[in-house]
Amino acid sequence: MTDPLLPQGDGDTELTPVERESLIPSYITFRRELNEAEQANIVEAQSWAFSRKRDVLDEALLTSLHKRMYGNVWRWAGEHRTSDKNIGDVDAYRIPTELRELLDNCLYWIDNKTYEPDEIAARFHHRLVFIHCYPNGNGRHARLATDLLLTQMGEVPFSWGGANLVDAGEVRTRYIKALQAADRHDIGPLLGFVRS
Repeated sequence: MTDPLLPQGDGDTELTPVERESLIPSYITFRRELNEAEQANIVEAQSWAFSRKRDVLDEALLTSLHKRMYGNVWRWAGEHRTSDKNIGDVDAYRIPTELRELLDNCLYWIDNKTYEPDEIAARFHHRLVFIHCYPNGNGRHARLATDLLLTQMGEVPFSWGGANLVDAGEVRTRYIKALQAADRHDIGPLLGFVRS
């Protein structure tokens, strides 16, 4: 039997033993059970997130969003990570500073029309994933936050490759490669992916 809390492929975050002990549902034995529990929690969070206008460029809103997405599954939901991870390149102690900079930059891009709305959203998404604020769930959190940002800008949310990005597969591989290209300052592949 494969431990459901171990990384299953590229882009999965490895949890520390302390983070792993924070799993709330005691019945989870398989990865699919973990994914199902998280997805049920995320559906509730989506309903809450889109129920009224919200300012996604507010740090407290981003924290609340993560807590609502994972609070029924993980005790650390909505808390910034304290350990370094295999994804991103931001030390844990720098998360508040990096996040504040991202939110300020994004507000500037919007106010000054620095980029087209899709590019603003793609850059926001990439950087939020790169900062990797939480022990886990950062990609799904950043995708939902990005869709909220697009809605806030009067745009249609991204299609995100039109597939489930949680499970390993060709679409997830393209998504990870697009994020890695953005790490190298090439936003083109991510812009192509988000509306595919």
